[in-house]
Amino acid sequence: MKSFQVFVYGTLLRGEENHRVVAPYVAHIEKGAVCGWLHSVYDLYPALVLDPSAPPVEGEWMTVSEKGLRAMDQLEGYDGEGKHNDYERVFVTDVNGKTAGFVYVYSSERAKHFP
Repeated sequence: MKSFQVFVYGTLLRGEENHRVVAPYVAHIEKGAVCGWLHSVYDLYPALVLDPSAPPVEGEWMTVSEKGLRAMDQLEGYDGEGKHNDYERVFVTDVNGKTAGFVYVYSSERAKHFP
């Protein structure tokens, strides 16, 4: 079975409201961090803008099955590369330089409308 590493930093974290969406598909979780800025989208959920010069944003790396990745895509409004997505799914490396995988992000252009 194929698995994927995904960095989460908001409502998909353990103990948060949307963790239930991915929980059945998680094989492993470990702490991690990526560099970027968090923006508050309508005071409801965070959106990350990656920036190598920004401070680390702490979160969790989840190892998920393909079904888990699809469930996350649906929650994050990701329909595929080049589509009109709510979040984009991009590849990123943890600040430790060892862990790498996907993360859901906003573009800096889009995020400038949120605090």
